[in-house]
Amino acid sequence: MLGPFAFAGRDGEDSVTHAEDEQAATPDHSAIPRYGRNLAGRDYAVGDVHGCFTALDRALDAIGFDARVDRPFSVGDLVDRGPESHRVLQWLDRSWFHAVCGNHELMTWRSALGDPYPHVDHLMHGGGWLARLTAEEQRRIGRRLARLPLAIEVETAQGLVGLVHADCPFDDWHDMQRLRWDTLDPTGSIGDCCLWSIARYDNRYERPVKNIRAVVHGHITIRRAEVLGNVHFIDTGGWRPGGHFTLLELETLKPQRGPSAAGRKNR
Repeated sequence: MLGPFAFAGRDGEDSVTHAEDEQAATPDHSAIPRYGRNLAGRDYAVGDVHGCFTALDRALDAIGFDARVDRPFSVGDLVDRGPESHRVLQWLDRSWFHAVCGNHELMTWRSALGDPYPHVDHLMHGGGWLARLTAEEQRRIGRRLARLPLAIEVETAQGLVGLVHADCPFDDWHDMQRLRWDTLDPTGSIGDCCLWSIARYDNRYERPVKNIRAVVHGHITIRRAEVLGNVHFIDTGGWRPGGHFTLLELETLKPQRGPSAAGRKNR
């Protein structure tokens, strides 16, 4: 059943030997990609990056991240606003790094592939970096970002954890699992909620999402990580001066705070 919040509001090392990562994501493209339990290391959800990959590196170092066994899962918005958005493929090509699609990925791949998103001016929201790349670089980034899923599932000892960039459009995770994600329009009502909605947070909607241990979101930038029901909000502005990255350990659901972001020029 759709929750009452749905659809409202728009606003390293590259080789790794994870014990369970060989079967990493589900091969069925119609299903939500699912990652098996990490028996060798730790899994983290990380808040919005917005082109600040050096700052993300520092945050990972601060928590003792080990690329041989640990896995970071991004809640999306890897690009725009920060100075290093052009490095996004370097990160997505790392076998230990995984991400869902955010609204900034949507705007970027639409712009990169010649079909700009009509409802929001990408340039005014940090997309100027894209035009400084060659046409081929734009196409490569666009094609890669267009393949990012709108949701990811990660198995833990205590149950399944889901990641969606902005909001879960249902009160029951089983409804998410029943969708055919390979044919879902990211600009339709369900995709719009996953990518853009701030209504759950704004309405302080605390009803838990059923049939899942926890759901993790970014998108809305807050001073410290918050939980509504079993829904965690973790974009604490690691991409902007005065903010910090929150890394939520998925096994314990305990947030860890990265170093405060130094002043930087975002564009």
